[in-house]
Amino acid sequence: MSGAGKSQAIHCLEDLGFFCVDNLPPSLIPKFAELCAHSERRIDRVGLVIDVREGGFLDQLLDTLVDLRREGHQVEVIFLDATDEGLVRRFSESRRPHPLTPQGSVMEGIRAERRLLARIKSTADLVIDTTPFTSHEFRKVLTTSFQELGRAPRMAITLVSFGYKSGVPFDADLMFDVRFLPNPQFQPALKDLTGGDREVVAFLEAQPLTPQCLAALRQFLAFSLPLYAQEGKAYLTIAVGCTGGRHRSVYVVERLAAWIREQGQEVTVRHRDRDRP
Repeated sequence: MSGAGKSQAIHCLEDLGFFCVDNLPPSLIPKFAELCAHSERRIDRVGLVIDVREGGFLDQLLDTLVDLRREGHQVEVIFLDATDEGLVRRFSESRRPHPLTPQGSVMEGIRAERRLLARIKSTADLVIDTTPFTSHEFRKVLTTSFQELGRAPRMAITLVSFGYKSGVPFDADLMFDVRFLPNPQFQPALKDLTGGDREVVAFLEAQPLTPQCLAALRQFLAFSLPLYAQEGKAYLTIAVGCTGGRHRSVYVVERLAAWIREQGQEVTVRHRDRDRP
């Protein structure tokens, strides 16, 4: 139904690794499926948003779904619905006309749309009433439903080292300050090195606070990372900062990245200020 959350649904599908197309005419779906099956890039999870904008093409949709299943494709239909009151409120808040009655009342458009989509709704594998959900709750319901269709890609984790004197990263979801660790900057032999050099690593690992710091960070991440993934978060950026971003934060990020990989997860590492003069 228009206003039931199609835009949120397609964004959720994309984050779960589906190749998504909005408003593809049903008559083109078989050809599109054929192209995906023979693509050089493996496209085996596709999300299509079909709504009342299809007009006369809607009559072909049910036959198209039957044909796809006959050809061996796994097809799941999720119908997004909401109460009339909820839909009217959403159209009022967005100040957009209903696609079926651009010059008339929203309620008339909703009634007409229900008649047009009744057969599709009756054959859907799952009907979700989005009326009571916040956007966060709706995304969680969608994520759970779509993940059941196959393995979803894992949450993309990025670790960033930075220096507070150059400002904090604007895209950080989590931020840790490790300026309490002894600073190699004050050691003449280490000043021009970075947290990736073995001399700096040896200095930091000789400090009693360093293993305690790493243990505490690992414990928190072991607790929080599965919860972020469970909530459906597609990207998580973890920033670790020290004064200049060249020694302590670089070392900690590298150690945390190694630990995350040991847990079987992929992680991207970025040292924002390591090579600043």
